[in-house]
Amino acid sequence: MLKRLLYVIFCILPISSVYGQYNVDKLILSGRIALHYEDYVLSIQYFNQAIAAKPYLWEPWQLRAIAKYYLDDWQGAESDATEALRLNPYVTELYDLRGITRIKQDNFTDAIADYTKAISQEPANQNYWYNRAACYLENKDYDACLLQLDTLIQKWQKNSSAYLMRAEAFMNKGDTIEAEKWIDKGLEIDEHNASAWRVKAMFAFTKSMWKEADEYYTKALHYKPKDVRCYINRAHVRLRNNNLRGAMSDYDTALELDPNNFLAHYNRGLLRQQVGDDNRAIEDFNYVLSLEPGNIMALFNRAILEDRTGDLKSAIRDYSIVIKKFPNFWTGLKFRAECYRRLGQTANAEKDEYRILKAQMDKHLGVQNRWSSAKLQQMRKLSDIDLEKYDQIVVEDDASQEPEYKSEYRGKIQNRQITEHYQPYIVMQRDSLIEKTEYTEVKVPKTAQDFYNLGTHQARDSVYTEAIENLTKAIEIDPYFSHAYYNRGLAYLHTNEIEKSQADLSKAGELGLYSAYSLMKQNSKKNKKK
Repeated sequence: MLKRLLYVIFCILPISSVYGQYNVDKLILSGRIALHYEDYVLSIQYFNQAIAAKPYLWEPWQLRAIAKYYLDDWQGAESDATEALRLNPYVTELYDLRGITRIKQDNFTDAIADYTKAISQEPANQNYWYNRAACYLENKDYDACLLQLDTLIQKWQKNSSAYLMRAEAFMNKGDTIEAEKWIDKGLEIDEHNASAWRVKAMFAFTKSMWKEADEYYTKALHYKPKDVRCYINRAHVRLRNNNLRGAMSDYDTALELDPNNFLAHYNRGLLRQQVGDDNRAIEDFNYVLSLEPGNIMALFNRAILEDRTGDLKSAIRDYSIVIKKFPNFWTGLKFRAECYRRLGQTANAEKDEYRILKAQMDKHLGVQNRWSSAKLQQMRKLSDIDLEKYDQIVVEDDASQEPEYKSEYRGKIQNRQITEHYQPYIVMQRDSLIEKTEYTEVKVPKTAQDFYNLGTHQARDSVYTEAIENLTKAIEIDPYFSHAYYNRGLAYLHTNEIEKSQADLSKAGELGLYSAYSLMKQNSKKNKKK
């Protein structure tokens, strides 16, 4: 009887094992299909199931890392790629994948280590050489970058992007002559390289060669017609050439391609102000202030426009915000005093005029400068908050361009704009803790839902330390509690613990709460600006 039973068991085991492997293969295949059709969140769900069934297989970890990469979840993608490498360190593509996720997190040193390993396994892959050189460039190790590019150009002489990067390295070392030489060499190899034309235009810009800069930017846009930054830069050049119509067209096109672009809105507002299109100029500054409510330069420009269009109360409101922050800004005081007088508020006007008189003594404050083409040709850096430059076109602090890493990854769902709201309370079937989505009373928390509701209530009341503690307890009880990860991630965000916040939001997205990916991307952009 025992022999017969053992025989049956041994017959069944291989069949169940094969069936289990079939199921995992089917899950991986379904996930690959979802990846192909850019349904990244669905693919993650398939790979989650495959990993839960057989966590020792490296492939679903790799594929889930790719899906997360597509969703701009760099931290989650790096974590999955690392696990895939632990399971199989001989798959070269995994080092490439982890390297590119580290680049996206500005971790260039570790990315260099990944590409060094990838090159040791596959030395004939020029993309690995290129990306490692770009990391050295980002780390400001220009000599190491140039050494890499020597090898790259020797092996692949037709790689025009390598010539462009070599030019950037020399430019950063202060050798503009050598930089221009390498740009021209790159264009000899590939005259269709939009990035090379853009850098050549930048050289012309720095030499005040406005006509040539316009020509080079136009060539760059011919080969890369959706380059927003290029349109904005060409608009600057066209202002220098007094081509206001062309500049306006470039700002319009830039905003069609990137409706949230700060520089394009701000500078178009100044240009509209100069040509007398005051109401639409106000619209541009309204938009700028919706992006950056505390932008003093935009507030002052909007105040001037409100002053011009007769909205004196709004003008006084905006002037007052500026003056409160900069009490010795005499131009603002003078403009506000004039608004008070036009409203018949003589006492307020005299107070402002007395402040000016007392501070400047016998200095005469000049009348408001009229707009002119010469005014629009003056420019200030984005970070320059000298209020006397309020009417100058804004240019980026750093005019250099980011290296174009050799990667085909992209994302979609994370581009949706969402507001930072906590996930809702969970209504209990037993002793109810929640009534009509408002927190009422806390009995002794016992379940994951109890701790979640308590932590969520504390987070909404800005009691972040206690909120994090209680949400952590909820997660300890239920490690798959997506809402708890999301709310804890948002609480970490408010305590400026960015890395922990991104890790929690990544986990929430992995568990199916897809709005977490949008929130991750929005906060990643904010932190880069800082």
